[in-house]
Amino acid sequence: MRVGFPMAARGMVVGLLGGSFDPAHEGHAHITREAMKRLGLDQVWWLVTPGNPLKARQPAPMAERIARGRAVMRHPRVKITDLEARLGTRYTYETVVRLQAIYPGVRFVWLMGADNLVQFHRWDRWRDILRVVPVAVLARPGAGVKARLSRAAQAFRAEQLDRGEWLGGRRQPPVWAFINLPMMDASSSEIRARGAWRGAGT
Repeated sequence: MRVGFPMAARGMVVGLLGGSFDPAHEGHAHITREAMKRLGLDQVWWLVTPGNPLKARQPAPMAERIARGRAVMRHPRVKITDLEARLGTRYTYETVVRLQAIYPGVRFVWLMGADNLVQFHRWDRWRDILRVVPVAVLARPGAGVKARLSRAAQAFRAEQLDRGEWLGGRRQPPVWAFINLPMMDASSSEIRARGAWRGAGT
């Protein structure tokens, strides 16, 4: 395995949670723990992105965001990574395809908050993401109705599973599920707004 890359054995199911994590907070940790419990994941990898192509504001330095993530999310099966920087990928589709090639036999699941599903159709090659990796959409405060009515949800309505179907088999993409869970109202933007995080551009 490449230096600096997490270990994962063939047959494992690994959740991928991407984001700026600027800063990471208890809400990220909460949905990670819930995803592991509800989806039967062996591991979750946080993909701390070098930058978000959809945001003009650039995040705090990678090392600071990684350190914050490791302080917030302490769990032996959760890895806080800079994999996108190591891979040199900028978009989710590229990242997923590269990881699938590097880790043959590992089944990846893309994890996203319901707020991200609302604007998922703006992501590069969003339809292809759904065609190469199962997607679990995790409930977030105030985003449930908008997420279910989003362009992506409508386009892939026939591929939506309930959680029982998701756990009951090894369905191949395109498949996705909306996962209801107890919600925690925390956001990186709110933390930055009250001056509790010294990010780049603030």
